[in-house]
Amino acid sequence: MKKALVAMSGGVDSSLALALTLDEGYECAAVTMRLHHYKDNGLVPVGVCGSAEDVADAKAVAQSVGVSHEVLDFTADFSEKIVDPFIASYERGDTPNPCIECNRYMKFEKLMEAAKARGCEAIVTGHYARVEKDEATGRMLLKKAVAAAKDQSYVLYFLTQEQLSSVRFPLGWYESKDEVRKEAAARGFSTAKKGDSQDICFVPDGDYASFIEKRTGKAYPIGNFIDVDGKILGKHQGLIRYTIGQRKGLGIALGEPMYVKEKNVAENTVTLARNDQLFSRSFIMDHVNLIDREKMTGPTHLSVKPRYKAIEAPALVTPLADGRYLVEFDEPQRALTTGQAAVMYNGDVVVGGGTIVFVCK
Repeated sequence: MKKALVAMSGGVDSSLALALTLDEGYECAAVTMRLHHYKDNGLVPVGVCGSAEDVADAKAVAQSVGVSHEVLDFTADFSEKIVDPFIASYERGDTPNPCIECNRYMKFEKLMEAAKARGCEAIVTGHYARVEKDEATGRMLLKKAVAAAKDQSYVLYFLTQEQLSSVRFPLGWYESKDEVRKEAAARGFSTAKKGDSQDICFVPDGDYASFIEKRTGKAYPIGNFIDVDGKILGKHQGLIRYTIGQRKGLGIALGEPMYVKEKNVAENTVTLARNDQLFSRSFIMDHVNLIDREKMTGPTHLSVKPRYKAIEAPALVTPLADGRYLVEFDEPQRALTTGQAAVMYNGDVVVGGGTIVFVCK
């Protein structure tokens, strides 16, 4: 009998993913990753993933279908691979996406190791995405979920061919989250009505700056807000408190809406601008992973999504001699941000993606 390791977060998605995998005839082992203890200490609001309650919910569902459940303590790995780089990114003036890195290093690296150690040939998660084999090329493809509103292919762009050959996303073919909840309820799962996880799990109350200050013990210096011409507008309270495109929480009155356009770590300045000054047409991305092809040989027209909640936009993607890629949008895009992932699509197929490292003026 085929054996699968099912990653269970304690929510409805992974609960149904487990049941569907059993329906397909797999022998299943369920595991929940322990990544931190913040929520146990009351530091994180309800709705943020990762807690003793989540572990208990996952265990209850697994036991209800006769599957063993195990907790894997990855707290040290999570601190090193996710939290520390998150802080370093903010200190460089970037805006990171730690959920992508968690998927990369925890769910599809540490869990892959755990699956192999337990003799499992497949790893199953509750992600909304699809994996199919291209019979013409033999390559495994990552595709968008049928439920467009829930699609999570953006946060999975880093998956390798080896990983795609082993992962399974049973929810990728469902048309809506409501459909998932109804089926989970019909199976009697206690998680059927449980709310979705929100925000970054290890940041108390979403206050990134306070978390970073407490974690590092550093005080990030006050500096100048300036406009695009270099005129001083006021004082900022430390670069880590601001992200590109931000309007609220600036703490100064300027007579018109102003937004964060740029952060300069060397000069400790934050540039503010009008909304119409936030648009850029191109950026360079690095650390690119290609999925549907082995390499990109020349300029290629694709759709590119420059942040998780952005709408894909048509762009010309050109591989550069140094291994990086130049992305030039047909139309200027708002608040392109270093540190964010940019994911390329060809229809519903993920071509690949990388990290924005430079936004062109």
